[in-house]
Amino acid sequence: MTGTVPFPDRDTVAEKLAALSEADTSYLSLLMENPVQDDNLLEGLHRHLDLASTSRFLNSLKLETLGKWLGEAAPARLQIRLMEAACSSQHPAYAAFRTGLTRSGGLEKAYPASKI
Repeated sequence: MTGTVPFPDRDTVAEKLAALSEADTSYLSLLMENPVQDDNLLEGLHRHLDLASTSRFLNSLKLETLGKWLGEAAPARLQIRLMEAACSSQHPAYAAFRTGLTRSGGLEKAYPASKI
């Protein structure tokens, strides 16, 4: 029996995250609507951040924009996992993504601080 490749695979998701065109954001938004696809989305995000961290040119602004968009677009169930991905490395690519994710306020909206 041959192993099945998850659909979409991490490389496809990483390409969509890298491009982030209107069509790509629509595709990613649909992907985020289905909780079954969460692991595929996060594997693609890790792949994208790993590729960005090894590239010769670091586009911090684009990574920050991606973090902001994902933080605003992702449902509450993904917010902690997105922040975990953003904090999984100290590389400037991850830091730029983390900055955008933090600026989006997604984590705070998903899990507001209780007033005691």
